[in-house]
Amino acid sequence: MRITISGPIGSGKSTVGKIIAKKLDLQFFSGGSIFREEAKKHGMTVEEFNTFSETHREIDLDLDKMQLNYLWEHDNIVFESRLAGWLCSKNGIEALKIFLDASENVRFKRVRNRESHSDDDSLKDLIRSRERSEHMRYLQLYGLDYSDHSFYDLYINTDDMLADEVAEIAIRHCNKIQ
Repeated sequence: MRITISGPIGSGKSTVGKIIAKKLDLQFFSGGSIFREEAKKHGMTVEEFNTFSETHREIDLDLDKMQLNYLWEHDNIVFESRLAGWLCSKNGIEALKIFLDASENVRFKRVRNRESHSDDDSLKDLIRSRERSEHMRYLQLYGLDYSDHSFYDLYINTDDMLADEVAEIAIRHCNKIQ
């Protein structure tokens, strides 16, 4: 079984993905972690690396190729990444494609709590800037409008839900299609 989880920053991708992986005894892979590691290797913050990627297309292309290869080679995984569902859809890779979403305020609160960020305005600016950058890069590189959820099998708004509740919905959906 291959499950992809996509969604915006702070929607719950990693948290829910880890819960699903544990409950279904699957491996968990985080595309976001890879991006953060690459930023660190380049001596940049995630936001700086995101901006750097705007003028260095090879970064996105290389990371996405690596993710695509991983998706082709592994089938007992929960794969969290902004583009994982789209990569599977575009390349004919069988997967349950889940999109998690949440309102901007909920996402900001989650990120603030996760990263112990004290300045709400600067955090909101960072997240908005990163999301604009990603949206622009996906359009330029792939013609992908990230707001198009039509190729996902399951869309969940996580605003008023605990991560365990979201994971249970996803697992029930998995059980229906098996």
